[in-house]
Amino acid sequence: MCTVSIFTTLRHNNIQQTVSEEIINRVTNSALMVFDLEDYYPEGKRIIIDIKDWLFEGFVLREKDFREHVKHHDWTQYKNCFVALYCSTDAIVPAWAYMLIILELEPYSKKTIIGDLDSLETSIYQDIINNLNLETYKDKPVIIKGCSKKPVPVNAYLMVTNRLKPIAKSIMFGEACSSVPLYKKPKN
Repeated sequence: MCTVSIFTTLRHNNIQQTVSEEIINRVTNSALMVFDLEDYYPEGKRIIIDIKDWLFEGFVLREKDFREHVKHHDWTQYKNCFVALYCSTDAIVPAWAYMLIILELEPYSKKTIIGDLDSLETSIYQDIINNLNLETYKDKPVIIKGCSKKPVPVNAYLMVTNRLKPIAKSIMFGEACSSVPLYKKPKN
């Protein structure tokens, strides 16, 4: 329990009186539970691989040349990394090309997707949130912390809100001192 004592001097009709007041932190004493997505941010380097350099003039996938690039690429550099595969040109890349790359990455990367870094973060968080045990939040008011120093994707907030809705008594967003109410379970 966090309390602070405040001593104030009151002057009333020329009589001085000292009053002791205690400020009680109601947030600390409440059943409010804070869910911070940043707590689940997995460590590991995020890397994006642009395959345009493996295409003829950046646009045409020539199977033999592409397979050579894949075969001779140093895949060990992606050990324990999260990898996003994409092509920055308007080339038409068949699915098998990405499949060929992912087969080489599989022994090294923690996770590989097709897309940009935001899509990668979203996919990482989707796996994490889907596997969370949220029973500690059952029938409790929950505040989903809004500020983050790590790159938590906006989609992660949506995913955790969907997971908490059937469990929590209420859901808020922000900080305990300034939260936005989002959901309150109806009374039966």
